[in-house]
Amino acid sequence: MEAAFEKIRTVPAYRVLAEAMIERILDGRLREGDPLPTEAKLCEMFGVNRSTVREGIRVLEEANLVRREHAKKMVVTRPSEAEVGKQLERALVLHEIVFDELWQAMSVLEPPMARLAAARATPEALERLDDNLRRTELALKAGESLVELDIEFHGIVAGMSGNRALVLAREPLSRLFYPAFAAVMTRVPVAGKRLLEAHKTIVAAIRAGDEDGAEAWMEKHVQDFRRGYQAAKLDLQSPVASPHRAAARAE
Repeated sequence: MEAAFEKIRTVPAYRVLAEAMIERILDGRLREGDPLPTEAKLCEMFGVNRSTVREGIRVLEEANLVRREHAKKMVVTRPSEAEVGKQLERALVLHEIVFDELWQAMSVLEPPMARLAAARATPEALERLDDNLRRTELALKAGESLVELDIEFHGIVAGMSGNRALVLAREPLSRLFYPAFAAVMTRVPVAGKRLLEAHKTIVAAIRAGDEDGAEAWMEKHVQDFRRGYQAAKLDLQSPVASPHRAAARAE
């Protein structure tokens, strides 16, 4: 009886080239702002043709690891928090992460970030929070959606923490968590008012440098998200949708 063998899968040359370049970026041989070698040089380095080099560079562009300065010059860049978030957001949706899992993750991340924000608040950051509160109050009175303002508020608080690891970790989660709450806003009339009151209390604690208070109120606020979801009779075990689908679902 013949032994069974799996078919050998060959990796396209452009992917080999892209992975080799990514390795150089990650290990610091190519740093942010450094130019990539020319197409001709890359062809020589890897022993491939120009079309393979162009496909490899396209992979790097899609990963936001390089940007085009002009037609013939590519430089190494660093993905923004939003760009990283978009990539991981897709993975969370494809893995069918449910709202309750998302809520558990946010309840771990958000309170300590509020605590750090209270310890590291700057006048400029507090002004941004005050501006967000003003616009949220106006939107609430006008009956407008608060989702984008809510995302902005929590993003400001996260940024104030000064912890880049936490900021990057929460970005894809927040892109799904807060839009998912849009449905609650439409089904639970008091949700918007409670949200604004919580935000005002959190800002007051941050302004006072009250680390314990900021953390405790953020924890209560995140708990309130879950209660709102239940009050709206939404399924905590249903997979979260992308922001576009979540917005459509809320309408």
